[in-house]
Amino acid sequence: MRAVILMMACIAPLLMQAESRGRTVIDLNGTWQFEQSATAFPPARFTRTIPVPGLIHLATPRIEQYDKFFARPAGHPQLQEQHNLMEMDYAPMYSWYKRRLRVSKDLEGMELVLTIRKSQYVTAVYINGMQAGYSMECYTPIELPISRFIRFGEENEILIRVGDRAWLPSEAAGGTDKEKAHYLPGIWDDVYLSATGKIRVDKALFLPSLSKGTVTLKTRLRSLFPAQIFYGDAMEDSCRLVCIIRDKSGRIVSQAEADAQARRDALSYVETRLAVPEAHPWSPEDPYLYEGELRLYLGGQLSDSIRLRFGMRDFGRNGRNFTLNSSRYYLRGSNITLQRFFEDPDCRDLAWNREWVRKLMIDLPKSVGWNAMRICVGIAPDFWYDLCDEYGILLQNEWLYWQNHGWNEQIRREYSEWVWSDGNHPSIVIWDAINENWDNYIGNTLIPELKLLDPTRIWDAGYMTGDRMANDEMDEPHPYRSVTLMPPAEAPEYFRRNPYPLGDLDYWTGWTQIASAGVPQLVNEYGWMWLWRNGSPSKLTVNNYAHYLGENSTAASRRALQAYWIQLETEWLRSERSIAGVLAFCHLTNNYGFTGDWFMGDIKDLEPSPAFRWFRHSFSPEAVFINITDGRYTSVPPMEAGADLSFNLVGVNDRSAVSEGRVNVRLRNDRGEIVAERSLPVRIPPYGKQLLPISLKLPPTPGGYLLTAEYTSPTIERAVMSRRYLKVGNPAGGAYAFFEPND
Repeated sequence: MRAVILMMACIAPLLMQAESRGRTVIDLNGTWQFEQSATAFPPARFTRTIPVPGLIHLATPRIEQYDKFFARPAGHPQLQEQHNLMEMDYAPMYSWYKRRLRVSKDLEGMELVLTIRKSQYVTAVYINGMQAGYSMECYTPIELPISRFIRFGEENEILIRVGDRAWLPSEAAGGTDKEKAHYLPGIWDDVYLSATGKIRVDKALFLPSLSKGTVTLKTRLRSLFPAQIFYGDAMEDSCRLVCIIRDKSGRIVSQAEADAQARRDALSYVETRLAVPEAHPWSPEDPYLYEGELRLYLGGQLSDSIRLRFGMRDFGRNGRNFTLNSSRYYLRGSNITLQRFFEDPDCRDLAWNREWVRKLMIDLPKSVGWNAMRICVGIAPDFWYDLCDEYGILLQNEWLYWQNHGWNEQIRREYSEWVWSDGNHPSIVIWDAINENWDNYIGNTLIPELKLLDPTRIWDAGYMTGDRMANDEMDEPHPYRSVTLMPPAEAPEYFRRNPYPLGDLDYWTGWTQIASAGVPQLVNEYGWMWLWRNGSPSKLTVNNYAHYLGENSTAASRRALQAYWIQLETEWLRSERSIAGVLAFCHLTNNYGFTGDWFMGDIKDLEPSPAFRWFRHSFSPEAVFINITDGRYTSVPPMEAGADLSFNLVGVNDRSAVSEGRVNVRLRNDRGEIVAERSLPVRIPPYGKQLLPISLKLPPTPGGYLLTAEYTSPTIERAVMSRRYLKVGNPAGGAYAFFEPND
């Protein structure tokens, strides 16, 4: 390999040279023929069609085992902690995609490469009956040179065989998700052909440094010249790489060139640095994108050309805080578990519907103040990242690696390809190597290597903290409360012995390490109160709802409790200002799984549940929270009627400027009538926290009451509300009724 470092260069003479065609791309997305077989031999007939991209559940007519993959549970959910991958209720099959394609005679003499962006599990490609290649990689592009198999000017057959998760080789870097029952196979990202000259750009990374006003361009070249056969034959070829950077208007803002030696039938590396004067920063608030164009010349002729988008942004850490473009930046958001959603009976083709994904990933999150998302236990199709680049959502991008799986060298290969393939997306700011687990090789050998390839992002390694990992850049604690996995008959005793003071913002029993750790703490999972979209408890929360609401609770009461619970836990976490980010779990998952998401009804409509609607208040970048333990669902004794109630309000501010406004505190009876009220001015320092002591006179009438604190400020669009239910005195009959506020 040879690295070349150059700054600005005059390339006008080169750009004016006569150019050949560069790269021609043929899109192969669309309808393919489809069939399944029990053996590795191609089926004699194809009786189905399938969209590409699309997993096998989209075949028409449906595959024979469709109902086994998408069985809807009958009756009430049963408590279940995990699923054993080896307990299969279906027969693994080979899935075959077939397409016929006429390749123009004009492309003869060029080098054709077939790209399958993502395909799971174990993929083999045949062109005109000849095997063109094989890959066990499920989450990175499969790229195969196929020119020698193509009949130019004639019709060609492309046949792709996809295996089952049960057949994934031991060495493959594919984790096991113990909350998944079915791992659907299929081609789940774009497929296309590209025709170039003999040397092509295999991968390119535009790695920005906003503070220095530079971009480091790392390029991997692929030579398709045959390797040396006879002594004295050429082993490498001289070529020239030209880079042009354009701003959003199309104006050239930087350009450079580098000479390189491309080793035949191999990969070669070129590194170039470009200055970007007065660079426009990328951020969720201003997602400004640049375009980088690469032109590769061989013998004075254009051999390849590509265009890639990137953003000028610096993401890092300063002590316990994340920083974006040199300023402290708090992450607020949720999680996407797309691989779990794939086994949802209602998932259909939604994951490839751009408008649906935009509403899910951009419109809804921004409506409640979110600026970040974790792609959890499995990554997403490439256009998901494009949308986050375009509209401004920060991503923690997590490989499907929960339970240990894979051999070190294969993990190294796949993780390296992951960085090369996805590393131009400015939205991705954290590479997440592991979920809730440990792996010494990944944490202490591989991540330091990959930091050399991409130094512009932070790496997370699950539960590997500073005691297990030499270069611990961040931690991801998961402070779940009221976790009840014992048999239902034993759950009441557990709750009696482990009461949780919901709403007490100072209660950190068992989680003091969050406030004492020396690196940023990203709480990207919390809130053990999941519901399915029909309002039923999930497999993991049967005990919770039975305890807090009784065995015969309604869907409406469970949704109300969930919304209240997750709001108060979010307030609890955001009140600890040393926490660098808070991501609620979970924004999208399998509706009939172990957890749940924040939607109701048919997921195609993305109808938010009350829990999601209340996030607007608890996730507001400027807010004032009530610090009182809930009196409706917890076992605290009722307050004394007519007594003085003294407590603290907690103001939080994620922004770099002072937040000034007013908080209106009101106490309402069960009819919604205001029985006590106070108003206070508020001033919250930048990135800070402000305690506001306050007292109210409780009413003399026993009953259930709603305490609210509504904060208004010129810098937030609508008032944001914190709330607590209180029990006052002992009403006749012992029953408490409460006023339900609108979200």
